[in-house]
Amino acid sequence: MPRPSLAALATLALAACATPALAPPVTIARGSAPVTPATLLIRRAHIVDGTGSPWYSGDILISGDRITAIGRLAGASARDTIDANDLVVAPGFIDMLGHSEYPLIRDGRAISKITQGITTEITGEVTSVVPVNERTLAELDSATRSRVAWTDLTGYFAALDAARPAINLATFVTVGSVRRFAMGDAARAATPAELSVMRSEVDRAMRQGAMGLSSGLIYAPASFAPTSEVVELAKVAASHGGGYASHIRSEGDRLVEAVNEAISIGEQAGGYVQIHHLKASGQKNWGKVRDAVAAIDAARARGVDVSADQYPYAASGTGLDNVLPGWAHAGGTDSMLARLRDPATRARLREALTGSGTAGSEIGTSAGGPHGVMLANVTADSLRKYQGMRLDDVARARGQDVVDALFDILSADRARTAAIYFSMSEDDVDYVMRQPWVSVGIDAGARAADSTVKERPHPRAYGAFPRILCRYVRERHILTLEDAVRKFTALPAARVGLAERGVLKAGMYADLTIFDPATVCDRATFVDPVQTSVGITHVIVNGVPVVRNGAVTGARPGRGLRRQ
Repeated sequence: MPRPSLAALATLALAACATPALAPPVTIARGSAPVTPATLLIRRAHIVDGTGSPWYSGDILISGDRITAIGRLAGASARDTIDANDLVVAPGFIDMLGHSEYPLIRDGRAISKITQGITTEITGEVTSVVPVNERTLAELDSATRSRVAWTDLTGYFAALDAARPAINLATFVTVGSVRRFAMGDAARAATPAELSVMRSEVDRAMRQGAMGLSSGLIYAPASFAPTSEVVELAKVAASHGGGYASHIRSEGDRLVEAVNEAISIGEQAGGYVQIHHLKASGQKNWGKVRDAVAAIDAARARGVDVSADQYPYAASGTGLDNVLPGWAHAGGTDSMLARLRDPATRARLREALTGSGTAGSEIGTSAGGPHGVMLANVTADSLRKYQGMRLDDVARARGQDVVDALFDILSADRARTAAIYFSMSEDDVDYVMRQPWVSVGIDAGARAADSTVKERPHPRAYGAFPRILCRYVRERHILTLEDAVRKFTALPAARVGLAERGVLKAGMYADLTIFDPATVCDRATFVDPVQTSVGITHVIVNGVPVVRNGAVTGARPGRGLRRQ
């Protein structure tokens, strides 16, 4: 089938201009001639450089892991050539919030990431790979725990390099992990001595290349930390040039207050603020994102560097145990499971969840009740038959009421069950996406894409970036092609300080994603999520193709990225 014309491509992608800009003159890194021999030449590209500028036609020359020249390269040659044939060539996509720190150690292929054009992931949200002691290790599953041979971030990056990942990975250090390291899951403020230990661990991680401090304030044990404690830790990160990222304390009734808390923490600490997966959860809260956006814009107007990320779905994904009240998590997983076994505490939990002794309709309130909660991943084989089922249907299948089914599943799965909550508004998703300071974080770790996958993850794990290009650019015109690519690349790179990635120009690292704007789309659904996207034709990481002509090559040239 013939490739669409330039004008047709611009129309399909809602490009800012209907005609291509003239290709710039050849630019060469560092003022010298290209390295000879060059390793890869990309011909006849529609270059969307990540800055938001209109696309232009040109060629890209790569030598080793760097872009050597870009522009009109009529006489250039290389050992290998890709004829882009008018496909879009963009910087490699940057996932602003993933969870691949442990998955990449187990399986470096990162199939679910590279097949949607992701070349770099930023991780470390609720927990992080450091610091490490018996308390932090106790909260990992046994398979993951057995792989942790490092004691600091330098050791983790060595393990990551040994695993040979297909993508690059950078990480924050988290309030949850430093708190657990210093004081377990105690439901109280830290003592001065404990806070000193936490500050020291944040300092050590920052010196070894962490991007900054992150907090999951809606999850234990970080949820037990007062704002003042988080400020003190964020000050340490800021002293090294790092920022503060947060899964904020509330995404529902107190959304705006939680946004303002994050802004205040960053403002007091003196660093930037990144709000993870900005959204309003629960139908009664739909529309509050406008007030949250107004709060962020007001902070930016007075000079506070605040931004956010999102995923392009109206359903969230987190642990099934997140429906339990905060006090149930005090002391960690073992303590929570003991509460579920104790009849008196179990009755107290029932009362907290339902307001009565028998109902169950209040579980999953933000999702409209138990039917709005879908079981995703489980670890116990005996529970796999419930994956993909709604919680009320699971209860009926088990012959239980919803509360007992919830408690028994959490107990049998050691509280490792993941769930999907259908709790958000499409209008809110659109509104957040239109904000110029919002990037993309898929909130999912790297996965395989074959029969070995036994889980039913949120479809964002396989389709988030192509979904935006398909549904929000080409079909619904929420974004232009150029602005979508900017949100995927230059915006997150600038946010965390990846100065040599995120834009296509000579001298930058050669991370590139090449896609067909007329066909790129997600295929993963909530019913059948383990499906890779289409239209992502080539993906190049550090100068090496990891996807070629739509097929995974098996190359694994990724690396750990430290704060610059």
